[in-house]
Amino acid sequence: MPLFAIGLNHESAPVAVRESLAFNAETLHDALQAAKTETGAEEIAILSTCNRTEVYVRLSHTDPEVVIGWLARHQRVDLRKIRPHLYVRRSTEAMRHLMRVSAGLDSLVLGEPQILGQVKDAYQKASTAGSLGAVLDRLFQHAFAVAKQVRTDTDIGSNPISVAFAAVTMAKQIFDDFPKRTAMLIGAGETIELVARHLSQNGIGRVLVANRNVERAKRLAEAHEGEAMGLSDLSRRLGEADIVVASTGSPLPILGKGTVERAIRQRRHRPMFMLDLAVPRDIEPEAGEMDDVYLYTVDDLREVVAENMRSRREAAQQAEAIVERQVGHYLQWRRARDAGEAIRTFRERARSYARASRAQAARRLQRGDDPQEVIEWLTHTLTRRLIHAPTVGLRAAAATGERTRIQHALQTLAIDQQVVERSGESDDSRQTGADGGEARGDWRAASGA
Repeated sequence: MPLFAIGLNHESAPVAVRESLAFNAETLHDALQAAKTETGAEEIAILSTCNRTEVYVRLSHTDPEVVIGWLARHQRVDLRKIRPHLYVRRSTEAMRHLMRVSAGLDSLVLGEPQILGQVKDAYQKASTAGSLGAVLDRLFQHAFAVAKQVRTDTDIGSNPISVAFAAVTMAKQIFDDFPKRTAMLIGAGETIELVARHLSQNGIGRVLVANRNVERAKRLAEAHEGEAMGLSDLSRRLGEADIVVASTGSPLPILGKGTVERAIRQRRHRPMFMLDLAVPRDIEPEAGEMDDVYLYTVDDLREVVAENMRSRREAAQQAEAIVERQVGHYLQWRRARDAGEAIRTFRERARSYARASRAQAARRLQRGDDPQEVIEWLTHTLTRRLIHAPTVGLRAAAATGERTRIQHALQTLAIDQQVVERSGESDDSRQTGADGGEARGDWRAASGA
């Protein structure tokens, strides 16, 4: 059964397209179960972040278009709008992709650590939804091992480069007097926590934290000697902020253009730097049309990130080598697993032949047939049934000249190649038979026919 990674990311799609495919955390459980039912997926997991939406799926068929169609229908977007931005990776490429994503090698900020937590969350949600099986479960475990080894064995995480770090760097380019400035942080998740930490380290004057869960906002604000509030206070307090950074999981904008206009009037048109790190966006794009508002999205961090990621490129090369080794380990496990399934199938077929032959032999004995004849019949019948399929395969390979296939079969059946060759020479010496055909020593010796 083929394995696919289907999705889009910050490289293939702008934020307007990415937000149209973003999954809400509260509805992901139902989405996974619906996808499994509607696409013929044996296993499926969905990774949805501000920079990517990806479906990792093991299908009972070979058509990824079924998953792409479901994705468009479920998220209620026009397939024509998203198709140019989608990528489809299959088998080994899909395995490699998940490992690179988990290690931060496919992130906007090279080597960022936050993505690993997001991948683990996607794994946990798929596990809870019952949409994981042995193959995807093992693949995610390998991906986690890759990320851990990359962090341990390379310097890719030695410099504080992250989306949060890049956000604060951009704010400092606009305001060089941080101790006199007030920052409003909307949300209280991991990204906002990192932004708060970098702001404090850079000497920000005051921190305000607005969040739907006020208690969580209080914990974050207290850690940085700031002030917490609910989202309902935003419109009243927004004018106090010089710097606004938003990153929530809301499906709709938190700040509209009208709210920002009122805040700018309160500030008497002093400039406001706004950075929307959320997908879907928390701030209406129209707010950026005002002269005194400098609104940026996560896509605008590319320039800042480019300056800070050069030091990580050598470490990234080491990390890529780690990924390749783990891809190899995972492929070994998959091959061993596939071989195990083939062996179990072959053994069950042999047992089925044995049961059927034994039942026929028992009936012959019950009706009084000679036991010695029954034993000979049973031996001949069971042997013929067991070797029929391998014999047919070897004859077909010999007829088409597939030497490699024959050699592999001989190794699998533990038949000495030299014995086969000597038998073939013996058959050749007898020339052709009465039908005028060529001698068939190779397949005769190999199949026992």
